[in-house]
Amino acid sequence: MRSLLLGLLENLVFGAIPAVGFGMLFNVPARILGWCALGGALGRGTRFLLMQIGIPITWGTLLAAAVVSFLGVSAAQRLRAHPKVFTVAAIIPMIPGVYMFTALMAITQMERQGPTPELLATVLKAGLDATFIVAALAVGLAVPGLYKRRPVV
Repeated sequence: MRSLLLGLLENLVFGAIPAVGFGMLFNVPARILGWCALGGALGRGTRFLLMQIGIPITWGTLLAAAVVSFLGVSAAQRLRAHPKVFTVAAIIPMIPGVYMFTALMAITQMERQGPTPELLATVLKAGLDATFIVAALAVGLAVPGLYKRRPVV
């Protein structure tokens, strides 16, 4: 239980800090940076918890990105800002850097040593995982736009 709470806390912090950094990089107004941090923490924390209950990282990423996107759209309406101001910086901490790095390192080793079945399997697994996670981020970010509200009248 303690390691679960520690892991959740780590993911919350490691989601909030880069979200603020990328928010600053994208010139997000200072009054919105706290919301970017909250979105980044919520995204990483949600994905972590989903993975702890057995959901694969790709599906967890899709669900976490959709949650962040829906809440970003809601916050954007309240604070009168564009939804992407909240959502893009918040999903960047979920980009699969380790999978991409692993695939690129295996490709580099294949270039130096020649292809082996183990290296080819590593390239395919890590590369496909990274591709599917990035696709899940994109789809999760687009989900609120797919939902159309009907006019009341």
